[in-house]
Formats: sequence, C-alpha cells, structure tokens
Amino acid sequence: MSGSLTLPGDKSISHRYAMIASIAEGESRIRNYSTGADCHSTLGVPIEGNGTEVTIRGRGLDGLREPAAPLDAGNSGSTIRMLSGILAAQPFTSRIGGDESLSRRPMARIIEPLSRMGVSISARDGRFPPLEIRGAPLHSIDYALPVPSAQVKTCVLFAGLFAEGETVVREPVRSRDHTEIALREFGADLRVEAKTISLRGRPALQARDLVVPSDLSSAAFFIVAALLLPDSQLTIHGVGLNPTRSTLLDFLCGMGANIRINEVKCQNGELTGELTITSSRVRGGVIEKETTAALIDEIPVLAVLGAASDEGLVIRDASELRIKETDRIATVAENLRRMGVKAEEHPDGLEIPGRQRFHAAALDSFGDHRIAMAFTIAALCADGESAMEGAEAASVSFPEFYDRLACFH
Repeated sequence: MSGSLTLPGDKSISHRYAMIASIAEGESRIRNYSTGADCHSTLGVPIEGNGTEVTIRGRGLDGLREPAAPLDAGNSGSTIRMLSGILAAQPFTSRIGGDESLSRRPMARIIEPLSRMGVSISARDGRFPPLEIRGAPLHSIDYALPVPSAQVKTCVLFAGLFAEGETVVREPVRSRDHTEIALREFGADLRVEAKTISLRGRPALQARDLVVPSDLSSAAFFIVAALLLPDSQLTIHGVGLNPTRSTLLDFLCGMGANIRINEVKCQNGELTGELTITSSRVRGGVIEKETTAALIDEIPVLAVLGAASDEGLVIRDASELRIKETDRIATVAENLRRMGVKAEEHPDGLEIPGRQRFHAAALDSFGDHRIAMAFTIAALCADGESAMEGAEAASVSFPEFYDRLACFH
C-alpha cells in the first residue's frame, strides 16, 4: 500500500459543529463535514449541502421548534446522547430513537445528570431508546462522571448552555475535548482546569466558518494496513492530531511502528498534520486503564495488528466494548477465530498471541462499521480470498472506505 490519501472529516467533530451551529446566531459553513451516516443523522435544522460542505442557519438558544414526528438517530449513539442535552432545555416534548442496534444501547448515563438538571425523561425499561424528553427550564449542576465518556460530558455541557449559572463537569480520566474546543470557537465562556470543565450558561453563540480535520479513527485502518503489508509507504493528509485522540499514534510508535508526522498546524483550535507510514515489524503491547479509554474505538483494528505483532496484544479494562454497536469483544474474537487466529476472550478484554497468520475466511461485520473495516484489513493479509457479510455497515462512519482501499489495487 503506497501512495497518498485524503480521508473524510472527523465524525466526532462533525457531530459537535453541526449541533452547536444549530443553536448559534447566524449562518455557519462547515467544510469537510463527515460523509458518515451517523453524522447525517445529526443534521436537523435547515441545511444546504454540497458534497462535504454544509451550511447551517442557526436558530439561537431559544429558536428550536417542536419536531413534527419522532427524531431518528439511526445507528448513532453520538447523536442521541449529545443531542439529548439540547432537547432537554426546549419548551416542548421530543421523542428520539433509532435502529435496532441503537435501541439496545444504554442511556442511563445521560438520563441521570439531565434529571438532576430538572428534565423528565422516559425510556424503554428505564434505560434504553426510544427516549421521551419533556423539556424544562434547567438549572446548573456540578457533576462527576462515573466513567470516562466524551458523549456524556458533551450532553451535560450542551444542557449547561441553557442553564442559569455555571455547570461543572469533572472527569475521572481526560476524554476527547472536541466539545470544549468547539464551544470556545462559537464563543462560549468555558474554562478547563486539569480534568474539570466549567461552563457559564446562556452564552451568545455566534456562527462560524469551520473546517473539519480528517478522521484519525478512519485513518487507523489504513495505518494498520500500511504497517502490515510489505514494502508499503503511505501518506495521509490533513489528519486530526488532537492530543486527546493521538494516543493511537503514541501507542503505535511505542510498538515500533515507523510513523512520521509533518506539516502540523492549528485550525479552528484543532491540530492537524500529515502522516507517513512505512511497513514495520511491531512488538505488541498492553492496552489498559487510561489507554483503553483513549483507544476504545480503535481496539478492533489494533487487535488485528496485535495478532501479527511479535509479542501479541493484551486488552484490559474494555468492558465498554460490550455495549457498542455490537459486543465488540465477542465479534472481534469470533472473526479472529474464523481466520485461524487464537484469541482468548475475557469479560473486559482479549488476549491475542503474536506471530500468527491470517487465513482466508467467511467473515461477518455483525452490522458494526468498525468490525467491517477492521476485518477487511485482516483479509488483505490473509492467504486467499475472504468474504465479508454485512460489509455495507462501514457506511455508518466511512461510506467511501472500500473505494479508497480499491485505489491501491
């Protein structure tokens, strides 16, 4: 795999820009907006779109109107969790749900803090979508997150935009800070001290012209492919290098991966740069504690790399993977076994020995975009032709994935 590549906009940042722009004053233009289906589930105010550029005419903090029908978040946990913080403050009742996969994902983590802020939320069995959110005037809270979650943090901060006084969120471990950066860009009064975020309510948010960096999580699949396939040298342009996300690069380089970073710059508060990846033998390693939280989305493709590494990969403290689009611990282990790769499954992780070879197999995405893409990369390294059931799941975050990959063959 040699050549150069530009990837779609970061999914996490696209979500946040669209939501904040919808409650800002004026017209925001967002370039390199994510093409993933998840991010288009977020778009819910008048929008003009042309390729990866969208224009959003914000309605201000008090301008949203009651939806005429239930809101459909599709497969997007980010949409339902983060948008609920905005819906909680509206003077109307909203109903929001999604597909079968989303309907199995727990929402208690957002229901609890939003209830403390004064809103009433009903959920199936008290914790699953669809949600009925009866909006109300909110009051600020000082909230300690029980587990690291950028989505829950964002939900509380979005609700805090509408509350009088100061909303404080305390994190056990620093999570991705795209929300804090984006809120500042739009004019919010926000302070960050160590792992504590303080937000003054009722800010005058102003529309902005913004560029979304390319998605490092999407880049991870191409990085691993270039590391594994012999004689590869791949350059990826304009990748987001936010320090709360770049643990991936730190971890890979610590394994012995040959990755160079060039042309670093700051745009709209986010760091971007150019990555050049050269095929490398990697040692293997352990993902645990804070590193697990930072790499939670990349673990499926890192499991593939771990099987081919010299020393293998141990993954701990990753029980969160059990409640993603699929049980990713189980689906990673299942596909590895189908390819003849040994993997020991634990309640909170996996143990994958190194120096293993991938054999061609009938693989299954189980409807999960990251499983589909991770095992497509594994299939590139296999000894024959593999087939992927449910390959279309990749469109949730990266519709162009297979087309971009085909450019190298």
